[in-house]
Amino acid sequence: MRNRLKVLRAERNWSQADLADKLDVSRQSVNAIETGKYDPSLPLAFKIAAVFGLAIEQIFSADEAAQAAE
Repeated sequence: MRNRLKVLRAERNWSQADLADKLDVSRQSVNAIETGKYDPSLPLAFKIAAVFGLAIEQIFSADEAAQAAE
């Protein structure tokens, strides 16, 4: 799964720790989501979307490789 988390965070001048505080998760969790090493749970994805005031689809999208395999 791809995401725009890093870009959205940078646009707001938030550190990973700032975003982690807003989401009530660890900074390491934010880093893992940003680098694609961890896909957030659906409740966390909704929370992320709410923090940025966007729809989940505006933040997360499927990998092209995964789509091509379908």
